[in-house]
Amino acid sequence: MGFWLAGFEVTAVDIHRQPRNPFPFIQADALEVLADRDFVEGFDAVHSSPICQSFAAVTDWRGSRQDYPDLLTPTLALLNSYGLPWIVENVVEAARFGPLRADHVLCGTQFGRNVRRHRAFQTGNWDFFDLVEPCRCHRNRDLVPFGHKNERAFADAMGCTWMTNLEARQAIPPAYTHWLGTALAYHLNAQEVTA
Repeated sequence: MGFWLAGFEVTAVDIHRQPRNPFPFIQADALEVLADRDFVEGFDAVHSSPICQSFAAVTDWRGSRQDYPDLLTPTLALLNSYGLPWIVENVVEAARFGPLRADHVLCGTQFGRNVRRHRAFQTGNWDFFDLVEPCRCHRNRDLVPFGHKNERAFADAMGCTWMTNLEARQAIPPAYTHWLGTALAYHLNAQEVTA
């Protein structure tokens, strides 16, 4: 949603059906789609959010991280084989203990969202620096907490109002991708001007 708000035409890919997704949608394995060079090179940029359970510390509370595949590493390898700009999002632990380079770590409080939702982003084949409000989640008791009994309120606080509460468990606030998408659009436009 954030990329659309930043002016991009969006095509979504997920292995699971996403009936509330508001954009053109392809139900497929994202790694197989990323491996299709002809298809991928038809886009100006790629954003990917591989499942995070193999790196997320919270997974240990419910089971074992080893029970989940590491899709981040092959995603980064495929994206690095292209020359087009890309962004990968994942949990902060993927940067601490995994292959992700945290070029940007974002929190909902930086964008006026009343939630703590830290996520790390790596950019490839482009970079930018822009100031963003500092994170204000530390000891902030006014934030909407994530909890299974209050998931609808958490989804709404993130700005994911079109999703079900279960879909929003895997989501990030659209404000993150709007901010990143605005910077990416500026980068792409600047490249067109200099070309």
